[in-house]
Amino acid sequence: MSRYARQMQLPAVGASGQQRLAAASVLIVGAGGLAAPVLPLLAGAGVGRITVLDPDTVALSNLHRQTLFSEADVGAPKATIAAARMRALNSEITVTALQDAFSPDMAPALIADHDIVLDCADSYAASYLASDLCLAAGVPLISASVLGHGGYVGGFCGCAPSLRAVFPDAPDSGASCATAGVMGPVVAQIGAMQAQMSLQVLLGAEPSPLGTLVQVNTTGWHHARMDFHDAPEPARAFAFVTPGPGDLIVELRPEAEAPTPIHPSARRTLPDAPDPRRLVLACATGLRAWRTAEEFSKTWPGEIALAAATTTHVTKDTSS
Repeated sequence: MSRYARQMQLPAVGASGQQRLAAASVLIVGAGGLAAPVLPLLAGAGVGRITVLDPDTVALSNLHRQTLFSEADVGAPKATIAAARMRALNSEITVTALQDAFSPDMAPALIADHDIVLDCADSYAASYLASDLCLAAGVPLISASVLGHGGYVGGFCGCAPSLRAVFPDAPDSGASCATAGVMGPVVAQIGAMQAQMSLQVLLGAEPSPLGTLVQVNTTGWHHARMDFHDAPEPARAFAFVTPGPGDLIVELRPEAEAPTPIHPSARRTLPDAPDPRRLVLACATGLRAWRTAEEFSKTWPGEIALAAATTTHVTKDTSS
């Protein structure tokens, strides 16, 4: 009996659907808590090619929700360990581990090489960067975030509006799992929903999960579903970029917080007069830079972009 027999019994899958999954390619950004259910569910379903991207190593304090790993894995590269586990689970698929950062330089080509992107990262910058690039490329994005006892998962881009259309403003808080805490089962629940959404997109199921957001709150056991097919894209959005030599770069972190500037030419004070160069604001998470950009854009006539440490180092703890 085929290892996929039970799901092939479903009319929505069948032999043709299984062939579609075998021919599909999925990019997983982040190998943390959300990826813990996502990866084995996609590998078990027979998704033919999976790429796992994460520059970090396994930490003991994350094992309560990053259940792909064991104590023996602490200190080892997350992407490498996760990929090895998936190959052991299903030898019929190809799993590639990239111990790299999700940056504006390398992300466009990587996204273009896959059928769908799953945002399992833990960075506001990484999420919005993935959304911007997926929207431009017409590639579906399944993005999720978890904090405390709840979170959300949604299908963006492709034939649907982007993450910015639903969340156009800077987050209210920079809280993370490290600062506010998170329950492991909540992460697993939302990660499983993320995997299901991605499989439905790959199978061409109707109705498509693209354009749908599901919110989960386990404190009072509330689940809410929202359709955002008609949500307009924001008129102005601050893109996350890799600063270049021609940019006017302002590092918003104090010396104690950021002893090494994001770029050798970065300054630490906002300009007091218009400058023809692109203004790039930098901080640790992207939140401080975003809020500064919103305020500064009221008087600044030129382009403003954001450069966060998390665009070059995927470590958003709110969903990993």
